[in-house]
Amino acid sequence: MPTRSGKADAPPRAERFRLHHLLAISDLKREDADHLLARAEPYVSFLEQKSKKLDALRGRTQINLFFESSTRTQASFELAGKRMGADVVNMSVRTSSVSKGETLIDTAATLNAMSPDLLVVRHPSSGAAALLARKVSCSVINAGDGQHEHPTQALLDAFTIRQRLGTLEGVEIAICGDVMHSRVARSNALLLTLLGASVRLVGPPTLMPADADRWGARVHHDMKSGIAGADVVMMLRLQTERMQGGYVPSAREFFWFYGLDEDKLKHAKPGALVMHPGPMNRGVEIDSAVADRVDVSLIERQVRMGVAIRMAVLEALAEHGANA
Repeated sequence: MPTRSGKADAPPRAERFRLHHLLAISDLKREDADHLLARAEPYVSFLEQKSKKLDALRGRTQINLFFESSTRTQASFELAGKRMGADVVNMSVRTSSVSKGETLIDTAATLNAMSPDLLVVRHPSSGAAALLARKVSCSVINAGDGQHEHPTQALLDAFTIRQRLGTLEGVEIAICGDVMHSRVARSNALLLTLLGASVRLVGPPTLMPADADRWGARVHHDMKSGIAGADVVMMLRLQTERMQGGYVPSAREFFWFYGLDEDKLKHAKPGALVMHPGPMNRGVEIDSAVADRVDVSLIERQVRMGVAIRMAVLEALAEHGANA
C-alpha cells in the first residue's frame, strides 16, 4: 500500500534465488520455479495501487537488447524495471554498431564495459543469450532466442494459470498450433510439466518438432481429440516469418483444422480457459469470438501477469548479483 508520502511499500521479499542468469526453463529445478512464482505473488496487488514505484533496484542499470521486434516483452521488461526503480536503457539494434557489422561477442564486451547489472536479450539465434552470459559479468535474462526458449513467457503463463485455478498440479493443458517454430511451446511444456501439469502438444505433423515427445508432453495431430477434456487451451501464433517451404497449404485451411473457434472449444472441458502469448493472428489460429470471451479468455491477464513475473525475475537476479 502507498505510504503517507505517496511512495509504495515494497512487498515482502522471498529467499535468495539460486541462479545468476535466467537463460532457459531447462536450467530450473522445481524450487527455482516455485521461488519466482511466489516472489511475483505480492506484485499482483501492488500493480493495482495508485503508486507503483519501488526502490528495490535503485541505482541498478538494466539494458534491454532486442535484436528482434517486440512489443509485449520489451515493454513489459521496461515497465517492470522502472517499477522496481532501475535505470532502464533500451538499445536499438538498428542504430547500434551491430548494424555496422559488430559481432555479438564484441557487443558483449562493449556492454560489459558499461557495467550494467541486468541484461535482457532477445535474439533470432538459439543460444545467443547463453553466449552473452559467458562474456559479461552481469545477470542475463533470455527474452527469447531463436526457436530455443522464452523462459519468462512460460513463467507468466504458469503464473496466470495458477492465479486462476489455484494450482497447476494435475491440470490438463493443450498447447496448439505451430509448435515447431515456437520457443514459447518448448519453455511452457518444460515448465508446466515441472510444476505438475499434464501437457499435450497439438498440431499438424509438419509443424511438430521431431523431438517433441521428449518434452514430457503427449503429441496429438487432431485438434478436437487433442484438446478433449483440457482445462486450458493455449494457442500459438503461426510463425510464417520462420518458415521456408510449404508447412501449411494456406492460413485459411490451417484455421479450418487447427484454429480455435467455438465449435472446437466445446471439445475441451466445460469452462476451459483460453490463452495466447501474442501477438494474435485472428482468424488464423484463433477466432475473435473465443479470444474476446471474458468468461474464459486469459489473454489480457497474461499481459498483466507478465509485468509482475518480470519484476520478480529482475529483483531475484539483482539480489543474487549483489550477494555474489
